[in-house]
Amino acid sequence: MPTSPTTPPPDGAATRRKVLLIDDHPIVRQGLAQLIDASDDLFVCGQAEDTQQALRAVTELAPHVAVLDISLKDRSGMDVIKEFHVIRADMPVLVLSMHDETLQAERALRAGARGYIMKQEATEKVLTAIRRVLSGDIYLSDKMATRMLHSLVDSKKASAPPSPLQTLTNRELEIFTLIGQGIGPREIAERLTLSVKTVEAHREHIKQKLTLKSANELIRHAMQYVMDQRS
Repeated sequence: MPTSPTTPPPDGAATRRKVLLIDDHPIVRQGLAQLIDASDDLFVCGQAEDTQQALRAVTELAPHVAVLDISLKDRSGMDVIKEFHVIRADMPVLVLSMHDETLQAERALRAGARGYIMKQEATEKVLTAIRRVLSGDIYLSDKMATRMLHSLVDSKKASAPPSPLQTLTNRELEIFTLIGQGIGPREIAERLTLSVKTVEAHREHIKQKLTLKSANELIRHAMQYVMDQRS
């Protein structure tokens, strides 16, 4: 069953919008729940730490909005967003992640999310982001919104080529991140429900796109990427 809020629904919950928290770090969920439950217009109706709990919670708890980390233990949050749209097309999803928005925000929006906010942002901005997507708008940081607007305006002009990491598909970036976390091909295959052969093929594509010559070089670059995301 989806994990329940740390406290009973607050007074006046019937008039407040329900928020589902999906993150595989209990401390993060606890902090977010305290922040959200202290507001006048929102409360946490449930929490989940993996895909199965999240999908079950969306069906059983009927949240008004889901706040989702795209790095879950069992599957990519990008895939979860797409499944949410099959179950509850009317429910907005806000991605809250440690990953660099310049690489992930546009991917999340294309997957169906209505907003993207980094965990490094001030806590009050999380509430602003939740309210924004609940109102039907899209939430991005000012920096990312400006970047995407410039990209749109300049789309018909000659533009600089994308960075090597931006050329990776969602699946390739997911595998690249897992490599950087020190996870081997067999475990990656199990986590993503892929064959080891398919994972190895993705590794080769990543090496080609990033112009890396060896597996060790791939691991070094992936580990550096993960470290940069955490700094």
